[in-house]
Amino acid sequence: MSATSSTPDPATGQPVKPTIVLVHGAWADSSSWAFVIKRLRASGYPIHAIANPLQGLVSDTAYLSSYLTTIVGPVVLVGHSYGGALITNVDASAFDIRSLVYVAGFIPIKGETVGQLAAQSSSPLPLVSVDVPGGAEVAIDPVGFREAFAGDIDDETAAELAIVQRPANVKAVSEGTVNEAFRSVPSWVLMTRQDRAIPYDLQKFMVGRTDAQVTEFDASHAVMISHPDVVADVIAQAASSRP
Repeated sequence: MSATSSTPDPATGQPVKPTIVLVHGAWADSSSWAFVIKRLRASGYPIHAIANPLQGLVSDTAYLSSYLTTIVGPVVLVGHSYGGALITNVDASAFDIRSLVYVAGFIPIKGETVGQLAAQSSSPLPLVSVDVPGGAEVAIDPVGFREAFAGDIDDETAAELAIVQRPANVKAVSEGTVNEAFRSVPSWVLMTRQDRAIPYDLQKFMVGRTDAQVTEFDASHAVMISHPDVVADVIAQAASSRP
């Protein structure tokens, strides 16, 4: 039998802390959560940062769902950027999900694609494409990476992030959402007002379709790196909520 948020820990008698599952987006990897992880671990939260395959919304959601089956007890799902689409697309009824946290994340509704949302931006990202078996993958041109993705990070760190960025298959932005987990799960959103990858106006549009609790902050898209304290605080708020 799985533990729940009200099940006491046999060792401490205190309620079990939920497991925080961090889902990165395109052009990043799980190491982008490193500073946030350090802060949340200090507060005693069990944490997993999954390696998002970035191969398409359908297969990536299936991957995340399979991962969630291995976790006992309540879960807080955190999605950055495209990772927000994944935590939205999960079948929330199949898991013990306490809350969702969107960190500068996409929040699509049923039938909508990430590409359709991104097309609403007036400043398209400087993307480069590479043909791969079964399709194509896109990445941000390293020359424009800092301005598009990490404007509040120093030049050297941004250059390193541009080098190690993980490209995303075009299926990630072309496959439609089938679930709206935020309809049934309490949600928190961190909006980034200096974001060039998902502009503030687009974030505001998506958040306006939810009942999420919202925090706004002057930060770039890479807020989990530039302001990990802010990100960790929003996640902790969601994790400490009670059903």
